[in-house]
Amino acid sequence: QVQLVESGGGLAQAGDSLRLSCAASGRTFSDYDVGWFRQVPGKEREFVAGITRDSGREYYGAFVKGRFTISRDNAKNTGYLQMNSLKHEDTAVYYCAAGASPDYRYWGQGTQVTVSS
Repeated sequence: QVQLVESGGGLAQAGDSLRLSCAASGRTFSDYDVGWFRQVPGKEREFVAGITRDSGREYYGAFVKGRFTISRDNAKNTGYLQMNSLKHEDTAVYYCAAGASPDYRYWGQGTQVTVSS
């Protein structure tokens, strides 16, 4: 069992940056791939970014277009999502997940990101 807690969300203006964190506890964090997803009420959950357990590979949703960077620090049991050049349409609840990509078994509760235009 892995428990995930996201933080770092909040209110930002268009063009700003935010860094989301995903703190893990429980089983060994480095055993799992990590993904970030987002969801807007009434819409499907959307894949944002993923990183392999050894940080050897990163992959991103098509909409990211170089604005976001995923990373992880296994020594700190924490994953990160650096979001730059935020847009109003990035407003969503952001979730981190852990597991064997693409089957993420463990999910956090989410952190709200609101970007004003």
